[in-house]
Amino acid sequence: MPQIYDNIHLHLIDGLRQFAGAAQSCAFCVGYLNLRGWDQLADLVDTLPGGTEDAACRLLVGMHRPPEEEMKALAGLKRSDVIVDGPTLAQLKRRMTESFKQQLEFGVPSDQAERTLRRLAEQLRARKVFLKAFLRYPLHAKLYLARRSDPVTPLIGFVGSSNLTLAGLSHQGELNVDVVEQDAARKLQAWFDDRWRDELAVDLSDTLAELIETSWARADLVRPYLVYLKIAYHLSEEARQGEREFRLPRIFSEKGTPLLDFQQRAVSLAAHYLYRRGGVLLGDVVGLGKTLMATAIARIFQEDDQSNTLVVCPPKLAPMWEQYLQTYEINGRVLSLGKVLEMLARDDAPRYRLLVIDESHNLRNRESKRYRALRDYIERNEPRVLLLTATPYNKHFTDLGNQLRLFLDENQDLHMRPERFFQAWAAEGKSEMDFIARFQTSPHSLRAFEQSLFPEDWRDLMRLFLVRRTRQFIIRHYATFDPAKQRYYVLLNGQPAYFPVREPKTLKFPIREDDPTDQYARLFRSEVVQVIESLALPRYGMAQYLVADAERVPKAMRQRILENLNRAGRRLIGFCRTNLFKRLESSGSQFSALGAPPHLCATSSRSMRSKMVCPVPIGTQDAAMLDTAVSDADEEFAVPKKTSSNADEQRCRERSSLRVIHRSCRRFRSARCRSCTRPTRRNSELASIGSMRSSSALNYSRHSKPTPLRCSVHPRTHR
Repeated sequence: MPQIYDNIHLHLIDGLRQFAGAAQSCAFCVGYLNLRGWDQLADLVDTLPGGTEDAACRLLVGMHRPPEEEMKALAGLKRSDVIVDGPTLAQLKRRMTESFKQQLEFGVPSDQAERTLRRLAEQLRARKVFLKAFLRYPLHAKLYLARRSDPVTPLIGFVGSSNLTLAGLSHQGELNVDVVEQDAARKLQAWFDDRWRDELAVDLSDTLAELIETSWARADLVRPYLVYLKIAYHLSEEARQGEREFRLPRIFSEKGTPLLDFQQRAVSLAAHYLYRRGGVLLGDVVGLGKTLMATAIARIFQEDDQSNTLVVCPPKLAPMWEQYLQTYEINGRVLSLGKVLEMLARDDAPRYRLLVIDESHNLRNRESKRYRALRDYIERNEPRVLLLTATPYNKHFTDLGNQLRLFLDENQDLHMRPERFFQAWAAEGKSEMDFIARFQTSPHSLRAFEQSLFPEDWRDLMRLFLVRRTRQFIIRHYATFDPAKQRYYVLLNGQPAYFPVREPKTLKFPIREDDPTDQYARLFRSEVVQVIESLALPRYGMAQYLVADAERVPKAMRQRILENLNRAGRRLIGFCRTNLFKRLESSGSQFSALGAPPHLCATSSRSMRSKMVCPVPIGTQDAAMLDTAVSDADEEFAVPKKTSSNADEQRCRERSSLRVIHRSCRRFRSARCRSCTRPTRRNSELASIGSMRSSSALNYSRHSKPTPLRCSVHPRTHR
């Protein structure tokens, strides 16, 4: 009775070891060979004499197509026998060789795999193993034969479903039987010999040995410099491919504005990313010509597939883009960022095949209406998206993720995962399945990267979508050094264009403390420093004014708000005091125009809302908001809204030293003197209060008193 080996009750590898342990020769025919699984049989093969086929292990591999291709071929309507001529034979041999090469390159190298592969190469060279690929037709048979010196059963066979892999020999459920009856065993031997001697059974013994000996599993050490070159070669593969595929349109030379070498490389690489992934972020630093490069990309797509271009940019840049599109004859349109909701939110918005978004860092917040309008437009029309910004990343990695989300689905398979994150994840005893169960997404998706706080993971991700160079990079790789002028330059229209050299200079001047007209002596007086240090600045220390039971609020969102407030704390207050002192040091007008008013407005508005028992906006607690000239203003995109009723406005004015628009307004209209109703400054000089736009609010039990403003007629500030 035959013995069944199903890898459950009996494992096939145990049967082979039992009967082939004292074998004189072996013959294996399998569909697939797993090189790393060879260690299951390597010690048995070592006992063979070797040298000739009659004293070695003959291994015949029959499947020269991967399983997925085989399934497609079987499912096709047209099935015809392939005539294996000379070119076809060479192609099949190359395909089989490539499959072995891919096995060597796949997976993480390990000591066990290294030992197994080296051992296989040694056995191939010692002629203890002969490897052939059967190419006449796909052969999916599984046969294991062992010839031994036993007088009763000299030939033992195993037939079934197991390939020569670790799973097939021991781990995976299979169905195999042994063939001990000698007549049947001899027939199986004859069947194997017929295919082994077939003229289309190609010997790959030396080829496989050479592949192993030149792979990472090689015995001799490799110079680190050669490893570095190989890594650089593979990392630059897409850049080299982009240079081969795309050429700069001639119109730029005809217009007398040829692109520099580094600009041409960026254009080629960005165009390649657009074709391959549908979007790219061009993030060269300021002054390297992103606008011209984006225009060149638009021209390439226009000449290649008649693409039309939509440029979305801040209002101040619209005239410049109009000129570029007209100069280089781009079929497109320029749309101000403030008109996105009006023009692109409609279902009948015209379709553009290339969308260029200038200053894309303005779209870091995916909850804004402009962001959602652009995202919906991209989903409906599927344009290629080119993002331009010199500051793609501000403070959080989500700044990058939100910009990528404009054209990248959050669950799309990126064929890579945040490795550092999952290393830390595994250190906590968690697996990929735990991650999928918690976040309901693939570990290889953008959402997975958004969970990572490791810069290494984001560098790996942005390598797929970001083209960014700095001035130092350009100087090192593209510029030429002029020893006469001791400066670097690049050629522009045949003439050298020199990089500027920044040379800081120290200006020394005396400070005369006894001179009442010396403004610096007056500035650095201890009284001034003490006044700055004594500022409470409750705008940046809101955690000090929480009600007693605030931390017991059940909602998770509010709990997170409290944690952010506590993190901001005294550090932000210190930064803000330093900023105010710098404003004062710059000039009195700078301090009165850009330094003090926003803080006075913020403090007074919170005081007013607390007295009215209204929610108090807390804004964003981060260091970027300390520079009020940058972060507290939104004048570029602000759209004036209708004011509230006069009664509401009058009530606000009575409860505060500032005349403000009520809750429906985004900014302060004017400031009035407490003594006489004269305007303290023009409306345009008042910075908008970014925190008034925050939807997050908490109630406070106490608040600082507002400081009144005075006009030029009533300069003294007293209550």
